[in-house]
Amino acid sequence: MENTVTLKKIPEPQEEIDVSKIVPINRRTWRDRLAEYRRKPFSMAAMLLVVLAAALMTGAVLWVVLYAFVQGIPNLKPELFEWTNTTANNSMMPAIVNTLIVAAMSLVFAVPVGVFAAIFMVEYAKSTNFFVKAVRMAAETLSGIPSIVYGIFGMLFFVEACGWGYSMMAGILTMAIMILPLIMRTTEEALKAVPDSFREGSYALGAGKLRTIFVIILPSAMSGIISGVILGLGRVVGETAALIYTAGTVAAVPSSLMGSGCTLAVFMYSLYRENIAPEVAWATGVVLILLVVVINGIAEFVGNKLKKEYN
Repeated sequence: MENTVTLKKIPEPQEEIDVSKIVPINRRTWRDRLAEYRRKPFSMAAMLLVVLAAALMTGAVLWVVLYAFVQGIPNLKPELFEWTNTTANNSMMPAIVNTLIVAAMSLVFAVPVGVFAAIFMVEYAKSTNFFVKAVRMAAETLSGIPSIVYGIFGMLFFVEACGWGYSMMAGILTMAIMILPLIMRTTEEALKAVPDSFREGSYALGAGKLRTIFVIILPSAMSGIISGVILGLGRVVGETAALIYTAGTVAAVPSSLMGSGCTLAVFMYSLYRENIAPEVAWATGVVLILLVVVINGIAEFVGNKLKKEYN
């Protein structure tokens, strides 16, 4: 009997597959989308309107920012950042300091009240409660009131009735009242977006309602709360009408909150309206835009840090 030897065929080495070139089955190309849009003309029209609206919005923002930079950057000079404002330098530094003071103190008054009011309406009060409905309607109404109305109210109440005169405190409290509905409504929506399973899980582990709110619910809604704070900051920094009637137009840093002082927006408005130094007004506009970007960036950074820490 002859011995037979079976030789196994050595498999040929397979080529390595480039994972980056693998196209998912459910990914649609632009050609597929265009073919689908041809079959649905209304979808095509809606898509074009959305793209056109986005392009117009982006173009408008870029045009305003670039125009302000072209007009203002050549007029930026070192004397505009001197500590004391005089007729010779038209320094905007006092206005920058006043802007930071008004923005910070307005948030100190508005954020706790707005957040706690939202917590009460979402976590404690029933949604069918008449009081809750009245508060929500009042907040929505106050959000749409022009700022000049807040300015007249602040002038009649804080400046005249309380006898404070034109003061930073009158402007701060007026700003706090103005941004309070915005912070309250955004916080309320952020709390509603937290899944009920978070609350049920916390209760199942034996945590009380107060601990659940401050340890589970608020950290989960932190990004929405920070968004409301950023919107409130932007409104305070760019406000003019309400502050003209309450804080005044004095271009100096007051010795106390009961003294008068103007913010950057009011300072820019005064320079351009009275035709004192239009070129300085454009330079102030550039600084105001950069200040808003920096403040929003810091608030966004802090919000992301808090969100990562609690998550």
